[in-house]
Amino acid sequence: MTEPWDPAAFRAGVQTALDDFLDGQAERLADLGDDAARLVAEARTSVSGGKRFRAAFCYWGFRAVQPHVADDPALVRACAALELLHASALVHDDYMDASDTRRGRPATHRQFEGEHRGAAWRGDAGQYGAAAAILLGDLLLSWADEMLRRCGLQAEQVAPALDVFDLCRSEVIAGQFLDVSVQARGRADVETAMTVLRYKSAKYSIERPLHVGAALAGATPAQLADLTAFGLPLGEAFQLRDDLLGVFGDPATTGKPAGDDLVEGKRTVLVALALDSADEASARELDAALGSPLDEAEVQRLRAIIDGCGAHAAVEKLIDELGTRAVTALEVADVDPGARGVLRDLAAAATQRVV
Repeated sequence: MTEPWDPAAFRAGVQTALDDFLDGQAERLADLGDDAARLVAEARTSVSGGKRFRAAFCYWGFRAVQPHVADDPALVRACAALELLHASALVHDDYMDASDTRRGRPATHRQFEGEHRGAAWRGDAGQYGAAAAILLGDLLLSWADEMLRRCGLQAEQVAPALDVFDLCRSEVIAGQFLDVSVQARGRADVETAMTVLRYKSAKYSIERPLHVGAALAGATPAQLADLTAFGLPLGEAFQLRDDLLGVFGDPATTGKPAGDDLVEGKRTVLVALALDSADEASARELDAALGSPLDEAEVQRLRAIIDGCGAHAAVEKLIDELGTRAVTALEVADVDPGARGVLRDLAAAATQRVV
């Protein structure tokens, strides 16, 4: 039986919690003047919209262990802290990948670069944009910790969740460094690409949010292990879907240019499988094109290579296998039956999305 739940209302509640938190930060920084106000304004943009999967998995991680919530607004604030962490990662990731857009608007470093250029300020506009993005990402990371600590739940509830949050932040930052190092070396086998995927995205997207929520609810080690059996393969499937969208997604839906991951030179599992499976000439062509400017015809050609060698189908199959493994684990997990139904629905939404 699925617990009655309104995902749209939940997302609205998370947005309200984030808006209220940033209102407080804006007030605290008001004495710093217009520049601080611009930084906060960009923070607001960076946490606006989105699917709120991390907050949702945190919320239902709590409900999986403790079905009844005594202070729902406080729990929602705690869950919203995961969205600040996510925003921080995206701001930094966009700069490191030299991405121009995020959700159909300029990436943070491009936004500040444009402001510098438009105002005809001194110095290098690109360097200014880079500095602003680094600082905003750091600020969002700091605020994520602050929002969780000050969510309104009892300190003894929050302390175990902060331990998980500490581990989560270390994993995602180290995972990001693995990613940039792999791109710098210009090679990654499937196993290496899966390791990057797991630590850069999979764990912090689903497994750790589940753990944060469950820790807030007083979960036992066995319950956390059950949530890992569900959340880790699901997180891997979630990121594999993201990798497919990075190559085959519709720009009008994803808010990113066509084949953006190819232009950025991402050494994903999809790319590793294609390089292993394609004929020698096609593999050389794909490898040489990664990380270079590509027009629409060139993107289509690389898509055809990835599709034709079977890599696309192989990743789709892997997503299905991982999703099945996750749901099978969920069915036998020691969790509330109502929460199990919602988590099953969230699993489908995370792996079958088009954006």
